[in-house]
Amino acid sequence: MVDVINLADKLTKFDDLWSPRVIAGINNYQVKLVKVAGEFVWHQHDDTDELFLVVKGELMIDFEGETICLKAGEMVVVPRGVRHRPRAEEECHILLLEPEGLVNTGDAGGALTADNDVWI
Repeated sequence: MVDVINLADKLTKFDDLWSPRVIAGINNYQVKLVKVAGEFVWHQHDDTDELFLVVKGELMIDFEGETICLKAGEMVVVPRGVRHRPRAEEECHILLLEPEGLVNTGDAGGALTADNDVWI
């Protein structure tokens, strides 16, 4: 059976920030939605790339020596091992594509580490 997933509907099902929700699985990857505002932690993922697709709002991603700004409909793939920090001045909604079990805070850990297997 094939299910249609409505991103806008899924985004109404949670309000907490920096806490990704899984909406689908594909091979050994998870498709996640997350709401963000403010600054995340500087971190990196040594073993995997990370895809960010902005659904609503504007997302900045700081890299050492550079900052990029993504608007709704734009995406970027952060290569494995690249230190980065996502941030948003106002609430922003993002779709992520990540391997199953990926820890959102990468090598940094800390209070913003989320349960990486919460489905909605």
